[in-house]
Amino acid sequence: MIRVLVVDDSALIRRLISTALSEAEDIEIVGTARDGLEAVDRVEELRPDVVTLDIEMPRLDGLGALRRIRERHRRLPIIMFSTLTERGAAATLEALSRGASDYVTKPSNTGSVAEGLASVRDQLVPRIRALAGVRTLAPRTPAARRTPPVAKPAAGSPQVLLVGSSTGGPDALATVLGQLPADLGVPVLVVQHMPPVFTTMLAQRLDRISALTVREAVDGDVPRAGEVLLAPGDFHVRLVSGAGGVRVRLDQGPQENFCRPAVDVLFRTAAEVYGGRAVATVLTGMGHDGLEGVRVLAERGARVLVQDEATSVVWGMPGAVALAGLADETVSLGEMPRRLVAAVR
Repeated sequence: MIRVLVVDDSALIRRLISTALSEAEDIEIVGTARDGLEAVDRVEELRPDVVTLDIEMPRLDGLGALRRIRERHRRLPIIMFSTLTERGAAATLEALSRGASDYVTKPSNTGSVAEGLASVRDQLVPRIRALAGVRTLAPRTPAARRTPPVAKPAAGSPQVLLVGSSTGGPDALATVLGQLPADLGVPVLVVQHMPPVFTTMLAQRLDRISALTVREAVDGDVPRAGEVLLAPGDFHVRLVSGAGGVRVRLDQGPQENFCRPAVDVLFRTAAEVYGGRAVATVLTGMGHDGLEGVRVLAERGARVLVQDEATSVVWGMPGAVALAGLADETVSLGEMPRRLVAAVR
């Protein structure tokens, strides 16, 4: 049973979260707290497996509570509860940079209580299970489960770097993009599972710490060396090739792997445009988005690197690629920038 502490100053939201989670047989609400100070005390008293933490609260806000909890519990999964606003996005990204494990957005513009419950349940339950699993399960031995690596044809010099990430991704992207050199020599395209507004803020934060120019992708963009194009929230990024060269196309086609943007869409279309002249990396994330796109890239001869389990918040996405035998290298987050530069060059 996964024991959850719910922290929010709104009695309505506390009740909404508790009701939504009560439908999961493997999740138990062990307590609630109304502000950050109470949350810090309740963590010590109840020792939960996962904490859901509101950002804006009286006495001590979510960022302050996160800092105090992290001082004593470095690996306790903490999921921030955010609003779909610029202020909420900024605070959430700050929380993620301070050690929050993931976030969910509060339901907005829902027509009924049932829709609000469904929104909370669909966002929270899989995250709680994934994060609690990372903390409580014994280490796996991936090598024993991997399938043989795919035989790859010879490919030309890489012309693009592709990156996919989800849970834990903003912090991982900061590490990777913050250490890539300005003269990397190829364009970088990134899909991070995030809603609108959040991706805008993320691009701005990453641009401040990277030697490369980081911005949200715009329909019609031409990928250029020295730039990182981040998929905007709620839009797939596709690459197409024509008389004018390679261009970015944005669309709101059906979700893939319950995601839009989806890593698979970018990777699959990149394989059509660049063939094996690509380097792809899959960083920390829940689920398996990117697996089928990597499969197409690998068959064309592209080089594939994935983040290792030890440094991933959730080893779902990179683990799926590694266990399918599609990864050329499984690399720690700290080593990833250096290995990507070597692969590109």
